[in-house]
Amino acid sequence: MTFPIIKARRGRAAWLKLHLFLALGAGFLFALLGLTGSLSIYREDIDELLNPRLVIDEPAGDYQSLDKIIAAVRAAHPDRHGAWTLEMPNSPHGMVTAWFDKPRETYFEWYAPLMVSVNPYTAEVVASRFWGETFTTWLLDLHSHLHLGLSGRNTVGLLGLLLMLSAGSGLVLWWPGVKGLIKALTVSRTASMLRFATDLHRMTGFLSALALLMLASTGFLLSYPKALEKLTGAAGMGHGETNRTIVSTGVPNNHPLPLAGAEFIARAPFPNAELRRITTPVGDSGVYEIHFRQESEINQRHPFTAVWVDRWSGHIQEVRDPARFSAGQTAATWIWPLHSGEALGAPGRLVWFLAGQALFFLYLSGLFRWLCRRGVIRDRPVDFAPLKAAGYQAMTVAYRLSLMLWRLAVNGGHKALPQAAPLGQALMRWLLNVNKSLRN
Repeated sequence: MTFPIIKARRGRAAWLKLHLFLALGAGFLFALLGLTGSLSIYREDIDELLNPRLVIDEPAGDYQSLDKIIAAVRAAHPDRHGAWTLEMPNSPHGMVTAWFDKPRETYFEWYAPLMVSVNPYTAEVVASRFWGETFTTWLLDLHSHLHLGLSGRNTVGLLGLLLMLSAGSGLVLWWPGVKGLIKALTVSRTASMLRFATDLHRMTGFLSALALLMLASTGFLLSYPKALEKLTGAAGMGHGETNRTIVSTGVPNNHPLPLAGAEFIARAPFPNAELRRITTPVGDSGVYEIHFRQESEINQRHPFTAVWVDRWSGHIQEVRDPARFSAGQTAATWIWPLHSGEALGAPGRLVWFLAGQALFFLYLSGLFRWLCRRGVIRDRPVDFAPLKAAGYQAMTVAYRLSLMLWRLAVNGGHKALPQAAPLGQALMRWLLNVNKSLRN
């Protein structure tokens, strides 16, 4: 009868070694990916908060024509020859973004297009920025490929695989059996700091495990698109990819089709779809590439409905309709919106944000537990008095932050942003007080 018990203990010891090895070897990178990923979920909101000029306070009237907008972009950048992609705003307060994939300033970077923000109501160029030079794009690059290009993307994919092992091993170690489930979901507040941190670590890991497994698996597939193609049997499912080149069959003439005309023709197969992006042709063989979003599509930023229109003849060269996708192609379209949280709506994005923050907390609490057991940090009874005081200060800071965000939404960024400086000072005072309380 003792053999099963011995085998169980040996099995648990093996899982514990695996979990500890992954935490010590890759835990910091797990935490970094969780923190940067959770912030990147709201990157557009953060970018607008940091750059209030990109927010239109009082939108009124209709958008200017696509041709007038692209003319303003080309007038601002007359020396940039090649394809431009106009991406439509997600709200009436947003800007049209004109993308130029390979500017000479960042030509040898792995991914650093030029982003030109245009007021759609006036066709005024408001800002021209390079990807990677803004806080939110720098943060997203750190999350997606650690600023290391293709090798970094492969590393992130490998970390996704290791994170799945870490989360799975954590669940195995946590599982108390049906009878011990209630006790395992209890956090002791009267024991030592070590016990308190251990309970919080286990509780946080259990609550976030499913989300972390989903984020890790989708992140792995995004980092290794070839693996996704083999898994789903669907090739060319990237943003705008067709797995082949579509060229013009018309005869070049003096009356090329304008952008507005190309959009009008492209709407024939999808009259009720929302325009998301339109890419200009390059050279005599180039065609217009127009992307729409149908109501049934789960992808918000990068929908798969697309129409290619010949610039010379006005003929539709090809149509891509997600409603006709195979099961494998449909599965492939779910990977990005599942990873970014947009497939789950606003509540899902919040859950994904909390899961990323949980990953950061799991690293800190696990490291604290390991240091305590090795005697580097002295264990002591839990004292909630300084934490309560810090909690009240945190509530005050949170209230001021929510008030600032509310005013930002109602009155516009240029009226709310000046409050950021005193808010930052209050947040710094709170962090200093927490640090002082914990040291004492």
